[in-house]
This record gives sequence, structure tokens and C-alpha cells, in this order.
Amino acid sequence: MDGQCPERPHSRTPTGRMSSAVSQNSRISLPVSTSTKDASCMKVPQDSARRDRWSHPTTILLHKSQSSQATLMPQEHGMFMAEAYSAATCFKMLQDMNSADPFHLKYIIKKIKNMAHGSPKMVMETIHDYFIDNPEISSRHKFRLFQALEMVIRASDVLEETWEKTFTRLALENMTKATELEDIYQDAASNVLVAICRHSWRVVVQHLETELLTGVFPHRSLLYVMGVLSSSEELFSQEDKACWEEQLIQMAIKSVPFLRTDVWSKELLWTLTTPSWTPQEQSPEKAFLFAYYGLILQAEKNSATVRRHLQALLETSHQWPMQREGMALTLGLAATHHLDDVWAVLDQFGRSRPIRWSLHSFSPKNSEDLHWKWASSTILLAYGQVAAKARAHILPWVDNIVSRMVFYFHYSSWSLYSRTTEALDLMLQSLIMQNPTAGELHFLLSHLYTWLASEKAHERQRAVHSCMILLKFLNHNGYLDPKENFKRIGQLVGILGMLCQDPDKATQRCSLEGASHLYQLLMRHKAGETLQAESQAPKELSQAHSDGTPLWNSRDQKATPLSPQEMAKNHIFQLCSSQVIKEIMQQLTLAELNDLIWTAIDSLGSTSPFHVQAASEMLLTAIQEHGAKLKIVSSMAQAIGLRLCSVHNPQAQEKTLHAITLLARNHTRELVATFLDISIPLDSHTFQLWRALGAEQPTSHLVLTMLLAWLQERPLPTGASDSSPCPKEKTYLRSLAAMNMLRELQFAREFKQAVQEAYPKLFLALLTQTHYVLELNLPGEPQPKQQAQEAAMPSPQSCSTSLEALKRLLSTTGHWHDFAHLELQGSWELFATIHTYPKGVGLLARAMVHNHCRQITVVLRQLLPSLQSPEERDRKVAILILTEFLYSPALLEVLPKQAALTVLAQGLHDPSPEVRVLSLQGLSNILFHPDKGSLLRGQLRPFLDGFFQSSEQVILCIMGTVSDTLHRLGAQGAGSQSLSVAISARSFFNDERNTIRAAAMALFGDLVAATADRELSGLRTQVHQSMVPLLLHLKDQCPAVATQAKFAFYRCAVLLRWRLLHTLFCTLAWERGLSARHFLWTCLMTRSQEEFSIHLSQALSHLHSHSHHIKTWAALFIGHTICYHPQAVFQMLNAVDTNLLFCTFERLKSDPEPSIREFATGQLSFLQKVSARPKQ
Repeated sequence: MDGQCPERPHSRTPTGRMSSAVSQNSRISLPVSTSTKDASCMKVPQDSARRDRWSHPTTILLHKSQSSQATLMPQEHGMFMAEAYSAATCFKMLQDMNSADPFHLKYIIKKIKNMAHGSPKMVMETIHDYFIDNPEISSRHKFRLFQALEMVIRASDVLEETWEKTFTRLALENMTKATELEDIYQDAASNVLVAICRHSWRVVVQHLETELLTGVFPHRSLLYVMGVLSSSEELFSQEDKACWEEQLIQMAIKSVPFLRTDVWSKELLWTLTTPSWTPQEQSPEKAFLFAYYGLILQAEKNSATVRRHLQALLETSHQWPMQREGMALTLGLAATHHLDDVWAVLDQFGRSRPIRWSLHSFSPKNSEDLHWKWASSTILLAYGQVAAKARAHILPWVDNIVSRMVFYFHYSSWSLYSRTTEALDLMLQSLIMQNPTAGELHFLLSHLYTWLASEKAHERQRAVHSCMILLKFLNHNGYLDPKENFKRIGQLVGILGMLCQDPDKATQRCSLEGASHLYQLLMRHKAGETLQAESQAPKELSQAHSDGTPLWNSRDQKATPLSPQEMAKNHIFQLCSSQVIKEIMQQLTLAELNDLIWTAIDSLGSTSPFHVQAASEMLLTAIQEHGAKLKIVSSMAQAIGLRLCSVHNPQAQEKTLHAITLLARNHTRELVATFLDISIPLDSHTFQLWRALGAEQPTSHLVLTMLLAWLQERPLPTGASDSSPCPKEKTYLRSLAAMNMLRELQFAREFKQAVQEAYPKLFLALLTQTHYVLELNLPGEPQPKQQAQEAAMPSPQSCSTSLEALKRLLSTTGHWHDFAHLELQGSWELFATIHTYPKGVGLLARAMVHNHCRQITVVLRQLLPSLQSPEERDRKVAILILTEFLYSPALLEVLPKQAALTVLAQGLHDPSPEVRVLSLQGLSNILFHPDKGSLLRGQLRPFLDGFFQSSEQVILCIMGTVSDTLHRLGAQGAGSQSLSVAISARSFFNDERNTIRAAAMALFGDLVAATADRELSGLRTQVHQSMVPLLLHLKDQCPAVATQAKFAFYRCAVLLRWRLLHTLFCTLAWERGLSARHFLWTCLMTRSQEEFSIHLSQALSHLHSHSHHIKTWAALFIGHTICYHPQAVFQMLNAVDTNLLFCTFERLKSDPEPSIREFATGQLSFLQKVSARPKQ
């Protein structure tokens, strides 16, 4: 079979709905929804193909790259750097998927999808690397990663055999794994398998066939994959589709013996009859199983077995439509080879007692009756399937088939309307004549509203026709009392307006004509005009008016439509539906307009797509025309927010959100308060409401101002013992909700400009809010490390929300330098407790000073009034920032020296002891005591001598004191002492004591940060000589040392004015793979020949380190250098170094990390070749 049907793994030719080949070229069609879920998991490819890729001796090892292109030629460097940066970005996004809310998850997946279209191989490698680095990730995280993996595989034009095998094995392992996510996790793994089929469906199907034919009833996920493959329109070409169908038939033939296995048969029947998640939509696995069951019965040669199975199937529940269609399909497929048997089973079933009851009873008495109520529909569908599938074999049976179908169709409820429509019209007219009031009209029409909103087109058509007939009758005869106001007329206008957009043309015409008659009724009612009818209503329905005109019925309407002359007399009949509705709206009172708008809002929750679309257009029109005069909109806005989640049509959702934008022009305050109440917790639909709220720039600024106002309310929550509702409680929740929104809206493009302009206010407000949340001492706070590494879900009880908002403010408004200072130090955790909070604020303000932040002056102007605030937390935050800003030259632009002294002196009398202490510290600043600089510099030499004390605690204390002294010197700097401090600090970089190493690196970083351009010349060599040791200590076994090495390395790069500082920060903060190492190596080794020699010498010296980790990473650093500059390296290597390098790489061949083993193997081979060449 394989030889006859060659595989086309990359074909994208659509082939229509799923079909499976049966005898004589007949096919089956599965009505299955192809919407799928997501999942993930994978293993490392270990075959020889990986090792073969090392055949070229000059490859650079990427971050656990399975393509293993470990070296590149120099001319390829730019392209490699772009790929390395993309890989780092992708890796970070994969990490963020675990904690992202639905809205940001969608954003991340979109970004990864864009990456995958450009470089699917890189994204696949990065996903693989992430799994290798994080073997213990949660099922929920794997589920989300599988989404990305499936998407990348689908985006790839070619899938290498290594990845194909790896991902196939992984998908098969996870398809049947039981997790807390249940079926959606398994389906996600299955979807990866489906994506692989796009490239090589035969290999996947071979695995599926093996599992299907074990004799044990297959797992649900296996059936799910088969169902998706069978229903896919784009996986197979026409030729491949035929091969797949033939292979499916062969599988069915091999499954025939299972019909005689009792356990297998029972599980099959149980699976088929178990209700799906959504009874109105057939799941892929069940749709496939009905078809596969039919194919197996088709291949069974024993008639008794076929009859027994079909009878058992028909005896199950017929309650759900998809179940009935599936049964009919199974029967139809079986009929292709067993027509006599299927006919006999259907005939016997049709004569059974439950069927006879269902044909004559419409009032089920218990739940069991519901199983049989629709059984006749199953028979009707089955005969249709038999006729479709048996084709030529059915010719002798045509008369019987047709008569049976007509018989069952006759007993269906579909034909009841035609005989009652005319009587209904006459009855409505008679009732309104007997009681011609607006209340009676509302009462009569309210009985039609259910049918006007029906999902069945013929029911809507008949209902709106009856409504139009009644309105026309009243319009032409004027029976209504003009003294009585209409009731709920806005609801009727809304319904008719939406039905003007009905897909059915007849319904459209009736709705438009009915709306036009309603307009005329309103105009007459408004003008007080009426046509008096006879004082007594006719006693019989057939009685005529005084002028001889009889009552109208449906046949009259069909026979005498509105004449062109009549339409010409009234301009309303010449307008389109939207214009007619606008004209009617002009005549409605405010209460009636509210009624219309509520009707549209309620219809947004309809399950009918056209109803939702029409409702959104009606809502938008009403608010466009009359939104400004609406009085109370909070309840409307809340209802729109609740129904938005059920609006799946993009156009309808866009119009609904645009209505919110227009409503916000005149009701911003109400909408902000309303949306805050429904924003805890925040979901993606509510976030869309906020984006719509700020879609227009003036409104976005106003929304941000209001959120800041709510944020600054900050009441303390009521006590647990207080059971009575308290207004402060709602204010407290809104304050926390405002904090959540200020965090989320920073990513919304609609608020980008507003956030940028409000930066100083937001900065201070979020810092103060963090203190406020700490005051609340909320339970269930995340651990500090969680706060620093991942964004918490929006929750009023999350201490990290305000901190995350602050971090996002810094990163989204161009202040990433300040963000980097705290991120690289791991200092965000200082904001986790009330005791360490002041230090965190001080470090952030200090970072702004070191980075010469352009916002210092505006922040300073904003915080000065806060020093007089009645709230202690406001004064505390302000004085913390002010004492650090004293070191900035920009301070004097806003606050002269004398004014600053006055402000600090006033702080000495503050009620808060903390504010008084901070004010006193500020008064001792070097700004006010310039001579203090020489005194402090004079103390540095004795301090440096103390570095060589025997006590570890003493050394730590002295190093901390020197760092503090450098900070207090401010812009004056350490002067000539800088070189001594640098040399002393560097001498402890490789100290055996963890705390000493960390303190020395921190001191060196503080010195670099305090060094002005004029002092750099003396320190330049020291800075260059520190770069490689700091780089190697990024992998230090002590986390504190690694953190200080990162920060010091970054500070040195800033001082040396490296390019791509943001990329460097991202790499240091979040990337830990070899691709990051290569990026850092490139930054170091491609600047100048002088620096190249310094860095290489440093790396060679660390080959002799006593630390295993340092020696390993020094060897890797040298290995990268050899790939680019082999001759330069070997010229500097002596015999001892060369031997040590060989020994190190030999040892690394046994390293636990596969990528390091592979790199070491390649480097040994390359070193042997290069070292054998004569030196030039």
C-alpha cells in the first residue's frame, strides 16, 4: 500500500470535510469540531545525527542547541548574535507563560508565533532547552508550552527526523498521562502529534495503528487524534487522503475480532453513549468512533454479530442531536455490506413500544422518557444515511425508504406552524380590538418575543410576520387609545431592529415593514391623532369594519403586499433599516431608550451569531445617537462587561467595545467606578473594556487620573468582627483594584502616552501603595523570590501587585536602567517586608541618581508637597527619595541649597521618628559640607589596610564601610584613592570565603559606579582585568557571589560605554545558557587587541583555579576564543596551559550536561588538529 500511495509530508492541499474510504468509493463524513486544546513535554534527541553535526571544527555551542552549531565563522557573527538574542527572548517568554494571565498569555503566544514564522528551528530548540532546564515544571506550564510547540511545528516548513522522533515519542507519552488538567492536557499532547502529521503522517499513523490494534480498547486521546486527522481539511493532499482512508479500512478489518470480545465491546458502547462536554457539539474522538464502528461492522461477515451490535447501539439514549447523527452514520456505513441486516434492525426498532410512544406523546413524564423522545429522529437520519451510503444497492428499496421517511417526518413537530399561523393573526387582531390599549399590545407581543429570538429561522420568520401583521393592522385602523403611553416599546424597537439584520431575507423584509408601521404608530400617538373605530368590536373574527374592510390574515398579506403608491406616501418606507431605526429612536423617551439599550445588551448573550452581531450594531447606534443624554449607565456597563465573554464574533466584539468608547466621552467617572468593581479578578474580557475606555486620548488621561485618585484613597479594611456592611470596605477594594489596573494598563497601547506623561505621579503613587499594602499585613503573601521572578495574578490580597506595577512602569516608560539596577542585585525582595522597604526605596532612588535619570526634577517637584501630607507613609516615601536625590546635581534646579536645608530642618519636627532620622541624615550630606570630602577620602587608606584582618566579620564590616564612604562622597569621588580601592577589592575576587568574594565584588561595583569620566583613565586597566573573573563567577556555586558578579559586570560595561546594554542586562538577568556566554564572550573579545590580550590572559590564569566551576567555565571561554582566534590563543599558551586545557576538556567529556559533553568532544578534536600544525 505504501508503494502505491507515496507520502507527501508537506502538502497543504485542502480536501474538504473528513472522509473515509469504504467499498465502491463511498465515503463517510464526520460532523466534528476541529477546535483543539493544548499541552507539552519532550525529550532530548540522542541519536548519532547530533554528533555528526560537530564534524566542522569551528562551530560555536549555543544554549543547549540541539542543532549544536557551536562555532561560527566571523562573517556569520552578526547573524548568530541576532539568533542568540532571539533565543534569549524566546526563552524568557516561555518562562513567563507559567504566570501570565490569559490576556498576556495570548500576547506571548502571538510573539512566539511571529518568531516561529521567521525561525521555527530556533524556537523549537529553545522550547526543547526549556524542558531540559526545567524538568519539574507544572502540568499547567507544560500545557501552555505544548501550545507553543504545536504552533511552531505547524509553522515549520521542514521538520528534521530527529525532532520528529523526539516529539512523536513525547506526544505519545503525554497523551495518556493523568493530570489535574484532565482531558485538555491529553488533547494538547495529541495536538502536537497532529501537527507532526503535517510533515510525516505515515510515521504517526503507524504508531497509532500499533496502539489501536493491541486488543485493549484504545485510550480516548488515541481516538481524539484519529478523529482530528479524519476531519482535517488541510493535512492531506487528495492522493494522501485516499491512502489514509484505505489504511483506515484496513485497520477496521483488523479490528473485527474485537467485536466478539465482551470487555472491548462494552467499553466501545460506553464510550459512544457517554455525554460529551457540550452535547450540541460532537467531540473528535466520538465522531471518529461512530465512523470507525461503522467500518468495523461493515467488515464483519457474521450477520448475527452485526445485528446484535446495532440493536445494542439503538437501545442507548437518543436525547442529544450529535448522538442521533452518530448512530445514523454507524448504521449507514454498516448498510453498505449488510443492507438486509440494517433494514431489519431499523424495522424492528421502529415497531418497538418506546418508538410508538414517542410518535404520539409530547409530554415526557420522567428522565427515561427523554432518552426516547427523539428516537424517531434517529430513524429518520438513519434511513437518510442508508440511502446515501448504500447507493446502488438501495434501488430496490427506494419506495420503502421514502415511505418510511415521510412517515417519520409527518410525526415531527416541524409542520405544526403552517395550520395555526392564520388563526394566530386573526386571534391577535380580535384581542386588540376588544381591548385597544398599549398594555394589551405589550401583553400580546410579549408572547411572540421568545419566537422572535429563536435560533430557528422558520420560527423567527413566522413570529415576525405575525408581529408585522398586527402592527400594520393597528397602523391602518388606529384602534389604540392615544391617552395611554406605550409600554416597553423600546424592547420591541430593539427586537425589530436586530431582526432587520436576519440572514433570512423574508424575515428582514417583515421586520423592516413592521418597524416602519411602528414608527407611524408612534408619530400618530405623539401627535394625538387617532382613527376612531366602531364603538363595539365585532363579535366574530370574520366580521368586517364599518367601511367593509375585513380583518387581515396571512393570506391577505401574501396576496396584497404594501403597494408602491402606499410606500411613496410615507418616506419611512423608502429608508433602509438603519435609518428607520434611527428615526424611531428620535421619538423614544429616555426610559424607552434605556429599554432598547437593555434589549440589545441582553441579546449580546445569545447563542446565535447573527443575534449577537445585530445586537452589537444596535447598541452602537443607540449610544452614538443618544449616549450623551443617558443618566445612569453603570448597570449597563456592568452588564456589557458580563456578556462580553460570550461575544465570539470579532466584528461584534469590536462594535460593542466601540460603544463603550463612545459612552466614556460623557460618563467616564461612572464607567471607571463600575469597571473597578468587576476587575477583581481581572480577565481578558474586562481588560478589553478598559482598553476601550481609553481608546481616545483625552479619555485615557482622565481614566488614569481617576485610577490614581482611587488608588490614593487607601482606607484600612473593616475588621473581621464587624459584620455590618461598611462603605469603606468597597473603597478599599476599589483602591486595590485601581492598583491592579494601573499595573495592567501599562501594557495597553491606548494608555501608553498617558502613562508616559503621568510617570512622576505614578512612580510616587505606586511606591506609596506598596507601603500601604504592607501595612495591611494581608494573608497569603507570595515569597520574596516569587515576587522578584514572576508576576502575581491580579488579586486584592497579593502584596506583589503594586510592586509588579512599579516594575512595569520602569520597564515600559524607558527607565529600564533603573529597573536593571534592582533586578541584577535581587533587591526587589526588599519591598516584601515593612522593615526592608526603606532600603529598597533608597536603592531605587540611588539608581536614578547613578543613571542620571531625566525624571529626577519632575519627581522632585511632585514629592515636595508629599512632605506636608497628613499620611505618614507619604512623608516617609518622600524623605527617602529626597535624601538620595541630594547626591544628584539636578536637585539644585528645583530646590536651592538653602531651601533644601529648610525642608530637612522641618523634617526634624515630624511626628514620625523615621522621618526625623532620615531628615537628620540628609542634613549631614556632603552637599551641605563640601569639606567633608577630604576627610572621608583620608580614611580610605586605613580602611584598606584592614582588609587583611583575620576575622571574616571584620573584613566584611570594613568593606561595607568603604562602600558607604564611596556613596557619601557623591560626585566628589574617591580621587587618587580609587586605584587602591580597586586593586584591594580585586584581590579578593577568588577568595575561598563566599561572603568575602561577594563583598569584594559589591565594593568594586560601587567604586565603578562612583567613578567619574575624569578618573577612568587610572582605573581602565583594573576594570578590564576584572571583566573575565566577574564573567566566570556568574557560575559561582554561591548565589550571593553570582548576583554581585552580575551587577558588577553590568556596572563595568556601563562605565566602558558598551553598546547593546539592554541586551546585556536581559542576558545577565534571565539567560543562563551557553548562548548567553557566547554573547558575553563577544562583548569582551571583539573590542580591541589590547583588551583581547588582557581577557585571554585572565582566562588562562583561571585554568589553574582550585574551583571546579571556575576552571570549567574558563575552559569554555578559551574554547570559544580558539574557535575564532586559534593562532592567537596557541601563541599565548605554554606547555603547562596546553596540557591543562586538554585535561580539562577530557574531563568535561564526562560532564552531566549533554551540551557541555558535546562541546568538549568537538573542542578536543579541534585542539588536536590545530596544535599539530606548525606555529607561524
